[in-house]
Amino acid sequence: MADAWIKFCGCTSLGDVVMAAEAGADAFGMIFAPSPRRISFESAREIARRAPPTIAPVAVFVNPADSDVDAVRDLFPSAFLQFSGDETPEVVGRYGDHAIKAIHIDDRTTLVEERCERFPAAVVLFDARQDGMAGGTGRTFDWNQIVPIVAKRRVVIAGGLTPENVAECVRRAHPFGVDVRTGIETGGRKDPAKMQEFVRAVRGA
Repeated sequence: MADAWIKFCGCTSLGDVVMAAEAGADAFGMIFAPSPRRISFESAREIARRAPPTIAPVAVFVNPADSDVDAVRDLFPSAFLQFSGDETPEVVGRYGDHAIKAIHIDDRTTLVEERCERFPAAVVLFDARQDGMAGGTGRTFDWNQIVPIVAKRRVVIAGGLTPENVAECVRRAHPFGVDVRTGIETGGRKDPAKMQEFVRAVRGA
């Protein structure tokens, strides 16, 4: 099995992106939606100009206007586009295999496979459900719920991952990728030591 794809989300500056690249992450996430880590368009423009070529951009949206998506795609033509709201299959389907659709689940969630089937071309990202939040909950969910789906398509796991638990997640679920935000931060800022520890844990799993 190849190493899991690693995305460091909530990058708000070129410095965050450089640290992510130096730690060995495959992708960095920029949040273009209400969030404590929402990126300014000015910072995104600087990242588009100067980001290391070894790390891929992911633009994160929650129920965006088409014009907002188009503006970000102008800056990052090859970016993955992550949709973390209530976007329809028609909206997500416009972007083919460059789309990532977040599905929020908890231990009571049913019909998970049926929800995934509505987005056949997209990468599916599973995150922990918390009312009123589209991500960044800092909570895990039962990874065993999604093992049957991982066997059929590309799946990314998010929600409460840390350098301490991500290896277990990878060994148990064998996802295409893992996504982390708060688990690599200290005091609300990206922590280079935690970033490196997270990557080592994933590669070692």
